[in-house]
Amino acid sequence: MTGLQLRLLNGFELAARGEAVPLPMSAQRVLAFVALQDRPLQRPYVAGSLWLDWPEQRAYANLRSALWRIHRCGLPLVNAVGQQLSLDRDVVVDVRELEALARRALTGMSTEVLEPEWSLFNGDLLPDWYDDWLVLERERYRQLRLRALDALCARLTDAGRFDEALAAGLAAVAGEPLRESAHRAVIRVHLSEGNVGEAIRQCRLCRRLLREQLGIEPSPRMAELMAGLDIQETVR
Repeated sequence: MTGLQLRLLNGFELAARGEAVPLPMSAQRVLAFVALQDRPLQRPYVAGSLWLDWPEQRAYANLRSALWRIHRCGLPLVNAVGQQLSLDRDVVVDVRELEALARRALTGMSTEVLEPEWSLFNGDLLPDWYDDWLVLERERYRQLRLRALDALCARLTDAGRFDEALAAGLAAVAGEPLRESAHRAVIRVHLSEGNVGEAIRQCRLCRRLLREQLGIEPSPRMAELMAGLDIQETVR
């Protein structure tokens, strides 16, 4: 085992057997780009995506230089076969592991299978990078993460594990305060525990955020959730 770990959540970090491996920024960008794909990539596609505004030949030269810097560190990171580039299979990427975990949460697997790794869902994908190609990757992972937290919160609530359910639900709210489904998940936790006052407060917070930020009202699902509590003014 090479012990190679590539961390892309909350920042870039490459480690070999626990020791940090420095890479110049150009090499980091190529490694991250290749790592976020689940298939081999053509060199022209990588060069054109990473150096979108550069002339074609200059973009190819930049890619060659970055690959040279990657190979210079002496670690098996990127496989180059002809015109194709792919991440070496021995490199463990945190985003890929978390995406697999999120899909397990969404497919209804037991909550015991997800312990304790689900708490790692709080990380964002390379938050201090501003590359155009990252926009869709970051949003794709963010949506998957938030949906997984919603699902996990619901299952933990059903299992009576309210402390963990609340932590998962609040993590989803923090990830996107305008996501009504996350607020509803938190409200269900409070109602399951009999904390009606906390449920009302969360409902009012959701209503205020949606009104102030988007100019909309909560959906009928929110009203259905709060129905029967004789507090209909909370969702009006």
